[in-house]
Amino acid sequence: MSKKRIATVWLDGCSGCHMSFLDMDERLVELFQQADLVYSPLVDLKEFPEEVDITLVEGAVSSEEDLHKIRLVRERTKVLVSFGDCAVTGNVPSMRNPFGANATLQRAYLENVTLHPQVPREVIPPLLERVRPVHEVVKVDVFIPGCPPSADTIYQALRDLIEDRTPDMAQLTRFGA
Repeated sequence: MSKKRIATVWLDGCSGCHMSFLDMDERLVELFQQADLVYSPLVDLKEFPEEVDITLVEGAVSSEEDLHKIRLVRERTKVLVSFGDCAVTGNVPSMRNPFGANATLQRAYLENVTLHPQVPREVIPPLLERVRPVHEVVKVDVFIPGCPPSADTIYQALRDLIEDRTPDMAQLTRFGA
């Protein structure tokens, strides 16, 4: 059996899901004896590779950059996993939806600034008018809810996926596995 190719992606979120991923501690070594981590914000690779077996996506889709990235990731991934509540529901990033992108930028960069108020145009990617959970943009195969999901839940879900089983997320999240 060849090793599974696993990736993790971080869109608009706080990185808490990746911190929980790292909280698997020594179990990461066990998982990566059966799989290779081929892309992640945790490693220094710039381009999302082709033919990825499993991708965990943290964060909501809130910018043009996120939109482009998630479409590319979906195109190159066999099993796409919404990883955490921002990816699953939009969660905290979607709190700007009632106000819109422009009002949010004005509040953050013009109204609440005392020195040199200006909306950045080079560092901040253009925002979408509405923040969306991943499944509203591309097909999602597995949902791992939680803010963040527990290391135990992530571990069991990944173990199942590596072994070509569909995780029973209702069971895993009910008991915090």
